[in-house]
Amino acid sequence: MINQDKWIEILKKGYSLDIVYFLQLVENGEEVEESPKLEVLLQTVLRKGLLTEDKKLTLEGKNLLNFVKSSSLTVYKKEKVKDELFLKWWLAYPSNDTFEYKNKKFEGSRALKAKKADCEEKLKKILSEGEYTIDELVGALEIEVQQKKEASVKDGKNKLSYMQNSLTYLNQRTFESFIDLYKKGYKPKETQNFKTVDI
Repeated sequence: MINQDKWIEILKKGYSLDIVYFLQLVENGEEVEESPKLEVLLQTVLRKGLLTEDKKLTLEGKNLLNFVKSSSLTVYKKEKVKDELFLKWWLAYPSNDTFEYKNKKFEGSRALKAKKADCEEKLKKILSEGEYTIDELVGALEIEVQQKKEASVKDGKNKLSYMQNSLTYLNQRTFESFIDLYKKGYKPKETQNFKTVDI
């Protein structure tokens, strides 16, 4: 049961009881009949970042429902993805494709980091969906970089040159194929030797 204090807090944050009920239906896995009014509500929930496009609760959506269900909380605080999480990922992304690995030097010709502000916005959106943690995203990135460096040593050709720039990497969600490896415990072997030279 939502008391008046909680109802007022929900309204202050720009939400309505319709939104809360809609999220509860999604959480329970119930199908919602299609109608023009419900389509408008769905678009509102998507726009407010409470659901992903594939109709899964985001972290914010889960936080709102947890607030409603809690018997003790009377103040609702919207959670935002912290800036330091982006910085952790940004620092892990190679600056360019020039590197030294296993005592072999590979000369590159291009920058890999691009459009920092756009990357920050995209990464925060990915994190707010709640499917992946920052550790999983950084771990997946480290695995991909290490595999490209290993392949470079093996083939004698700079495979890091084929790495996407940072924004394309996030937009195309390239990390997804490496997340499973990370979750299975695969760790880059020589992370201490990852050296990128700024050009």
